[in-house]
Amino acid sequence: MTTYYISPRNGIARRHAHMADAQRPDVQIPVDVMVEGDDYLIKAMVPGINPDEIKIEVIEDVVSIQGEFAAEEYAEDVQVLRRERPVGSFGRTLRLPAMLNAVGADAEVVNGILTLRVPMAEEAKAKQIKVKAK
Repeated sequence: MTTYYISPRNGIARRHAHMADAQRPDVQIPVDVMVEGDDYLIKAMVPGINPDEIKIEVIEDVVSIQGEFAAEEYAEDVQVLRRERPVGSFGRTLRLPAMLNAVGADAEVVNGILTLRVPMAEEAKAKQIKVKAK
């Protein structure tokens, strides 16, 4: 199940999220989404995937993660009794509650866990306004 945060903004991110949802990947990877300071931290399980084969897109307030779990080939004389590991394309599209700074995004895979750090755009950060007395 894909979770979207509803945003009143229209534009390319809304169309991108709709198109990604319509493509329905074969496998839904589990994700955790957290806020750490001015950054969003997204962790996703991608065991056995080469980091070069993971496609990440950040557009406005939407993050899209895509890739593919390759099917393992067996010899003809091997009888598979149980197959539970995922096979096929995977993807998640997440709409976050604030605009994102794609240029500052950073991703790494350690022990099958993708960690994606995406900073909030400057216009989305809380700002303190000094009140003047007259």
